[in-house]
Amino acid sequence: MSQEMQKVLIADDDGINRQVLASLLKPDYVVLLAKTGEQAIERAQRHLPDLLMLDVMMPDMDGYEVLRRLRADPATARIEVIFITGMGRPEDEAKGLKLGAADYITKPFNATVVMARVATHLQVVRQRRLLEHLAHMDGLTELANRRRFDEIYESEWQRATRHAHTMSVALLDIDCFKQYNDHYGHPAGDRALRAVSRVARNAMRRPCDIAARYGGEELVILMPETDAAQGLYVAESIREAVAQLLIPHEQSVASPVLTVSIGGATLPLGEQESAAALFEAADSALYRAKEAGRNRVNWRM
Repeated sequence: MSQEMQKVLIADDDGINRQVLASLLKPDYVVLLAKTGEQAIERAQRHLPDLLMLDVMMPDMDGYEVLRRLRADPATARIEVIFITGMGRPEDEAKGLKLGAADYITKPFNATVVMARVATHLQVVRQRRLLEHLAHMDGLTELANRRRFDEIYESEWQRATRHAHTMSVALLDIDCFKQYNDHYGHPAGDRALRAVSRVARNAMRRPCDIAARYGGEELVILMPETDAAQGLYVAESIREAVAQLLIPHEQSVASPVLTVSIGGATLPLGEQESAAALFEAADSALYRAKEAGRNRVNWRM
């Protein structure tokens, strides 16, 4: 995972409070500011901060209502929230904690306390996201794993059909991989699989594109809003790049070097095709590529 600076959104109607907190946090974090409850919600939805420091008492909407709305929205439901308040009553603190706040910081601010608590909660966020990332990653190839692919594939298919977008999916299989493992050994097979995976990952040019390990020596490529011609171009570039690695494969019937076969399919615009049917079409295209001699791309237009 990248070590980008974490984002903290400060929501307080008092300009001095915003300035004090911002000056404390800016050296270590990306700081965003809001001065109303509505602004806090809008900026939380737009920027998805790692932490929201939220004033309890604001004129348009109190912090409790802001927190309720954030928790009701799946996109913002897991943002860590620290209430900042001048109220010291236990019942007020209990109310916020029951709504899902992680902590309270009282005014006037103590710089040491503020920095320590912010650092503690952001470390929790970082660790949680690392665990989530690892749960979605294949340990050998460091690509997305099958479970993660299945989640994204279903979501992207729904989005494509809802908005009448196109979408392409491709299955990649390393040619004669069992023979490669038998001849060169499984450690060499693992290195070859990682090399092919790097090629596939490097071919993903947009944040929405994803390469995943689907099982064994089989990878899957998902390219939302990509038509058949574009999908075929990406698949062919992957096939060529793998061959150009020049990894010897004396036992292959396709080539003296390691190669891949790829089958793909594109969701037809304006037609109804289930997610399962589209994936099956890509799988069938892969079968035809292998039947035709391997080291080639077959695409269902």
